[in-house]
Amino acid sequence: MGVIRFSVESAEFLANWPEVHRGYLSGGDGRIFATRIEVEDRQVLCRRSSSESCHFHVAFPIPGRGPVVIATTTLPERDQPYLLSVELARGLIVQLRNQSSTWQLAGMLVPDEFTNRLLEAQRLFAKAALSQHDEGLAWDLALRALEVGLDAADWLADAFRQQALAGRQRSFATMPVLLGCELNVSEVPFSGQAEFQQVFNAAAVRVDWRDVESAEGEYDWSTADRHLEYCESHRLTTRAGSLIDLGAGGLPDWLTPWEHDFFNLQSFVCDFVETAISRYVGRVRLWEVAARFNTGGVLSLNEESRLSLVARVLDTARQVDGESQYLVRVDQPWGEYQARGQHRLTPLQAIDALARSGVGLGGVNLEIAVGFLPCGTANRHALDFCRMIDMWSLLGLPLYVTLAYPSRADLDMQVSGDTEVDSRISPANFGETEQATWIDEVVPLLLAKPSVAGVFWSHFTDERAHRFPNAGLWQEPGGAKLGLKHLAAWSQARRR
Repeated sequence: MGVIRFSVESAEFLANWPEVHRGYLSGGDGRIFATRIEVEDRQVLCRRSSSESCHFHVAFPIPGRGPVVIATTTLPERDQPYLLSVELARGLIVQLRNQSSTWQLAGMLVPDEFTNRLLEAQRLFAKAALSQHDEGLAWDLALRALEVGLDAADWLADAFRQQALAGRQRSFATMPVLLGCELNVSEVPFSGQAEFQQVFNAAAVRVDWRDVESAEGEYDWSTADRHLEYCESHRLTTRAGSLIDLGAGGLPDWLTPWEHDFFNLQSFVCDFVETAISRYVGRVRLWEVAARFNTGGVLSLNEESRLSLVARVLDTARQVDGESQYLVRVDQPWGEYQARGQHRLTPLQAIDALARSGVGLGGVNLEIAVGFLPCGTANRHALDFCRMIDMWSLLGLPLYVTLAYPSRADLDMQVSGDTEVDSRISPANFGETEQATWIDEVVPLLLAKPSVAGVFWSHFTDERAHRFPNAGLWQEPGGAKLGLKHLAAWSQARRR
């Protein structure tokens, strides 16, 4: 078993840094190793089955930002531990240099503010690297290099957003991208309807098997019917689904007796998919047929069974309606869940396998939910978002992105499932202002990417059942949250 060792400032630092246990190792080709994190005194020991050189990814606490995922460069094993802050600063600077060079070669103008901060980060890092005989001094210098480096990343990402968006606005009177939100309301018309129509040109309508057929053979399509009629009457592009959710607790309870009978389970699943698509054929052109098949957790289905089931579902859907577009949802698209050692395929490999099988996969919906446990992802800086979207773009499939970020850290009584706001992050990181700021960082970046065909928010209102606590854009009393107002501004920018 291979071990990579890192030393930190103090044992007290480790005691107040729970995110270290969610760190993981990845190879030079991007695959993530099953990783066991151990803490001993002032050292972090990262264990995996191989001994090859690797990157260490971890949400590292940055003053004024909270924990942000940063990766080291490729490191070989050695007996002497690496000083963690120095190696993270090295990794961030390499990423900044590589990304800025790539964009400059593509014709982007890099602002002087970025260049100045990159030079300052490099100067601080050099001092830290040469001062490692004094670990306290080196730690502080590297931490400062990380702060300045992340400021540089903000400037670089902002320059990309502005220039790429301006280029798309010059090419299109209205950018060919959907801006939508899940319509999780009980009745229509609904509170906030005018604001919804002003901001969004698309809506996600839930057609969830667990809700539609909670008892075998007893269907309730009333909510989906109302929502679809609303979308049609207001000329909103409709994305319906997910038809089947392969995450924990995602399928109807009455399927449990067939948990170990895959043949019959598959028949039940395909029957529902056929029934749902047949009901709305000609009315829905964009279907999300399956969600969270990459992480799994439903019943006792293993990775191979889930992949086979989704392939069968896609084939069934295409036979019912060959004109519609069929998506699957991928949660945690960076693949950090692989560190638990329960998955053989990366999320990209799983989607690639479906695309190559010829079953009619028409796109991918990437779920990015920051600030939630256990199914969310850690906070990342904007350049990580750019790199992740570029990686998924290599598939040549339209990309849709579903976003969620909490506006409060307190208890949400309308949450379905066991998802909660990550209480290990300071509540100061979660508020309406922070949600709006995150929207301003991420949404325009996605709109600037030609491979992104749609950006959806997880749900509209916190007053009705939803998956991600306190992540809605509307709340009673109070009405529109600040995040909805900021989305309205980006909706206007999309139409310029």
